[in-house]
Formats: sequence, C-alpha cells, structure tokens
Amino acid sequence: MGSVATDAAAVPVFPEGSTVVRRDTQRGKVFSAIPYRVIRDTGTELVAAFWPGVEILSPSTWIEWLRTGDDAVRKQAIPNLAAGRWSLVRWVWRDTTVLARFEPGQHFSVSQRFDPRGQRNAWYIDFIRPCRRTPDGIDTLDLLVDLVVTPDLSAFRWKDEDEYAQGRRLGLITDALHRRVEAARQHVLSLVESRQGPFAEGWSAWRPDPSWPLPALPLAQPAGTGRHGFTGPGLLDPPGSG
Repeated sequence: MGSVATDAAAVPVFPEGSTVVRRDTQRGKVFSAIPYRVIRDTGTELVAAFWPGVEILSPSTWIEWLRTGDDAVRKQAIPNLAAGRWSLVRWVWRDTTVLARFEPGQHFSVSQRFDPRGQRNAWYIDFIRPCRRTPDGIDTLDLLVDLVVTPDLSAFRWKDEDEYAQGRRLGLITDALHRRVEAARQHVLSLVESRQGPFAEGWSAWRPDPSWPLPALPLAQPAGTGRHGFTGPGLLDPPGSG
C-alpha cells in the first residue's frame, strides 16, 4: 500500500485488487462493515466493488427486517443508532453487485448497481459523513437519506426520507449537519442534470472478474473471543484507535 501526500498528511492509497473495509461508525463503535475489492484508487477517488456472496457485518435489526419484512423492525435501527446500542451479525450479501466511488470531503458517495444478469438497475447516491481513510479502508456513516437515479440519468427519486426525518428528531442529524446534507443534495442533483463528476463516466460495461476471490472481512476469531463474538483483529476497534 502506497500513500499520497496532502497538505494535512499522507493518506493510504490501496493497490488495485486489494481488499478495503468500509466501516460505518457512531459514538466510537462500528455500526456496519463491508469488504470491497479495489478497482481504482488515485488517492482522491477510491473506486471499489462488492457482489453477491460477500459476507458483511450489519445491525441485527436490518437483518431481521430483510428476513421478515417488518417495517417497525427497520425503523428501530434509528433509535438504536441514536442511543449507541446495537448488536452486529454476519450476513451474506445477495442479488446486487455494487460499484462505489468515494471522494474525500464529500457528504455523499455514488454507486452503480447491477442485477444478477449484469444489467445496470440504478445509480445509488448515499449521503454520508465524509470518509476518513484508515490503514484498512474508510470510516464513514450513512446519513439515512438516499437518491436513486435511473441508469440513463433521466429520472430520480428520494429514498428513506422518513428515516432521515426520524434521525433529525432524535438528534443524529444536527441542524449544522442537515445544512451540509441539503447542500450536498443540491450539488448531486446539479451533477446528475449536467452529467458531470461521477456521472460523466458510465462504467456500464464494467463487471467483476469471475476469477477474483470474494473480498473478505478480517479473519474471524472463535465465538466469544471478541466483543461481539466474531470480530477480526482491529475490525471493531474504536475509530482512530489503530
């Protein structure tokens, strides 16, 4: 792994084909962890992907919602996040291939999603806390609201506005952070309309190389040895503790 010098410090640059872990963190705890395969890293733009079969760590409420469809369970994740109380479980990602791009300082990330036949089914914009690079990947936090755009950029819809409103009521989204998210929303819409930034490069023909091994989280410890029974070395350490 190399590095690129910035005005603040050298940041890690991850080799093509290596594995990085995106961790969503809150109150010094890991809320989710997903391993990605690095497609390209310039030091200012990280492009990485994961696909069906990849094992992730996610809050138990999200997994229960996927299994049962109970929307009340899904909404409980927001109070848990605000209170700093949740448990993580392993889950094997299904159906969708995700090709994501992360840039420093941005309150959003942009991904393209492909269905099981390899057809693009959406652009997906997550509004996030700006990424912080770590020796193993990036730390951020999903800020609940998303924008879904058709593959040809002709139409869009907002997703999970109810969760965002709940996050505001519970103090997860402060007034200052809300203003930054609102500015990011307008910026993203302008990029979509002008086909600029990440939307200028379609990646429509991209596919994961079938010879690639699945990106994987750090090796699990035996049950009961970590704080959550399955943590790999450092994976659930507080942000910045490495």
